[in-house]
Amino acid sequence: MEITGRLIKILPESRGESARGPWVRGGFVIETEGEYPRQVAFDCFGEDRVSMVKNIPMNSPVVVTFNPESREFNEKWYTNLRCSRIQNYVPGQMPSNSTGYAWSGNTAAAPAPQQPAPQPAPFASAPAAEMPKTDDDLPF
Repeated sequence: MEITGRLIKILPESRGESARGPWVRGGFVIETEGEYPRQVAFDCFGEDRVSMVKNIPMNSPVVVTFNPESREFNEKWYTNLRCSRIQNYVPGQMPSNSTGYAWSGNTAAAPAPQQPAPQPAPFASAPAAEMPKTDDDLPF
């Protein structure tokens, strides 16, 4: 999923050590535009994603690619928005795909778009030889 807004805050980082090694978690908040602007907070997990946010100037327009996650604890549900990419928004820029990978501009590597197979018309008339014969000459 993607959302566009203005970067308004970078949240503090948390660091720790697990059985798999060191980890880092951070986050940020954007504000959407429109008649009713919303503030939306995102989580970033991993050094590469946390550093993406540090390279974006405050109050600049951004496009955030994210995955919503929900979990239940003690019969209450909690939802996180996990950022997979944040980038500066450029009006007229080609939107990225929803997998979190940037469009590379290399169309040779991309599969060609598939054209849908032509479908017969739902009320196509039968050939004249198969039309039932009637006494009148009306077509219906």
